[in-house]
Amino acid sequence: MAATNTAGKPAAPATSVAQQGDNIAHALAGAGGGLLAMTLTYPLITLSTRAQVESKRANSSTYDAVRRIVQREGVSGLYAGLDSALFGISVTNFVYYYWYEWTRAFFERAAIKSSRASSRLTTIESMIAGAIAGSATVLLTNPIWVVNTRMTARKSSSDLPSNSKSARAPSTLATLKSLFKDEGPTALFAGVLPALVLVINPILQYTIFEQLKNALEKRRKVLPRDVFLLGAIGKLLATSITYPYITVKSRMHVASRDGPQDGMLDSVRRIAREEGYAGLYKGIGPKVTQSVITAAFLFAFKDALYDLSVQLRRKVPAKLPLR
Repeated sequence: MAATNTAGKPAAPATSVAQQGDNIAHALAGAGGGLLAMTLTYPLITLSTRAQVESKRANSSTYDAVRRIVQREGVSGLYAGLDSALFGISVTNFVYYYWYEWTRAFFERAAIKSSRASSRLTTIESMIAGAIAGSATVLLTNPIWVVNTRMTARKSSSDLPSNSKSARAPSTLATLKSLFKDEGPTALFAGVLPALVLVINPILQYTIFEQLKNALEKRRKVLPRDVFLLGAIGKLLATSITYPYITVKSRMHVASRDGPQDGMLDSVRRIAREEGYAGLYKGIGPKVTQSVITAAFLFAFKDALYDLSVQLRRKVPAKLPLR
């Protein structure tokens, strides 16, 4: 953490460097935690994404969906697009946590300067920090998730040859090249509007998490299992509230391939008209399960990785001159 400035202006650069290092440590810990959590839960993402983009005629249980994917594509079908997802989650989490910690530090410094009783973020400040971090993340990473959704949503037999088990699935690079060739670079930003609306998801998640954690810290020390549970609660509530927009975003990511594109509100109306309001919640079971487990592991892994980074930084000699 940044040291207290007791020597006037000359100490400010060191404080700034320390804060920058802390922001990067949080960002790297978030990226690492995301990689581990995503790897553990990716089959659930595949099931949820395919349910979101398939029409109502394909309704089936989660067990039937797993069996159908394995029969058609092998076990590897449950991990379609994993490489792009791991790249995407590492970039997403790095960008998100960096900007979130930067904004948090800004609000904490402002609180200290204004002599506020506590430098902890208020609910409004947590939401603003989440909005800034989330918007930056969406704009930078939407192309990655478009490619990932295209790879994950190979949803019908027409997408794969009859001997699909032996056929090689297109790579991330091949999917990207095909998308550029067939639809142009603007396709990489399909669904960016609902994605920006979905910035409210991490805002809700991290606001709930931060406020519950602050409340618990007033009573006792927060343990790793508490972080795991609070992360799960935050994600459960956030995903349940915003799931219809998650469905719309997935549909828009594959819309260019499957037919004409609709706007965000038109997509909501069309799904509700053709499939009923239940269509907006297709795949919510696997998605909520995956999101809750991922968030719980993410928070637990992130805290552990951040603590490890702090210990490693303390071991690095502090005698090196700043340049």
